[in-house]
Amino acid sequence: MNAINLENSEIIQVVFFVLLAFISMFLVLILFFYFSRKKIVQIEVDKKNLEIEHQKELLNSVLITQEEERKRIAQDLHDDISSKLNVVSLNSHLLKTPNLNENEQLEITNNIIELTQKALENSRRIAHDLFPPVLEKFGLNAGIEELVEEFNSTKKVKVSYQNTIDFESYPIDKHLHIFRILQELLNNSLRHGKATEISIQFTTFENQNIATYIDNGVGFDSADLENKKGLGMMNIESRINFLEGKFTIDSKPNEGVKMIFNFN
Repeated sequence: MNAINLENSEIIQVVFFVLLAFISMFLVLILFFYFSRKKIVQIEVDKKNLEIEHQKELLNSVLITQEEERKRIAQDLHDDISSKLNVVSLNSHLLKTPNLNENEQLEITNNIIELTQKALENSRRIAHDLFPPVLEKFGLNAGIEELVEEFNSTKKVKVSYQNTIDFESYPIDKHLHIFRILQELLNNSLRHGKATEISIQFTTFENQNIATYIDNGVGFDSADLENKKGLGMMNIESRINFLEGKFTIDSKPNEGVKMIFNFN
């Protein structure tokens, strides 16, 4: 009987230790999954925080660009328009001066006409900078062609442009964003990249509108994130985000720049 009791006691002890081992393993697994999940959640939170911070940077770059644009327009209005209209006003009052001879009247009148004409030309230029009339009248394709002609006319760079997209069916409120992206890229290639050849292509692939921009300039290290944080690049990225698109940029020192972006 004692042997049987001893055997039963040993079995109970074995069962107890087995259960204890299973409980311990279960607790370890729970703790493992808890901390793993916590780590995954923290990674996701950090990722979201980085995305939010990046969006803030994009928004800030847009606000800075808009503010600089306002300052430039205000300066143009003050220097080019207001100053000329002030002189026109002064000359107009001179016409009321008694005893003016015919030559003096003619000189004052010519000054008024010349200054008025210059003020009109400058006002057209300011309006063109705000929203190029060609976009509204003839669409994006014509606007890009005009932009390309302007850069080719400098004789400093040769720009080629090919397009197979029907921009007329594309929302007109997004035309300006594509136009400004190309304008920024062209300015960067000419001023900073010292490029002599530039290629712009618009194609459609798998129901996606795709733009490919290539220059042969000095390039930069696109792997360095700091090079992508310039105001110009942030402005480009914010416009591509507005177009619900994505972009890739590939560049190395002395190997030019290649940028591809899609838009919806």
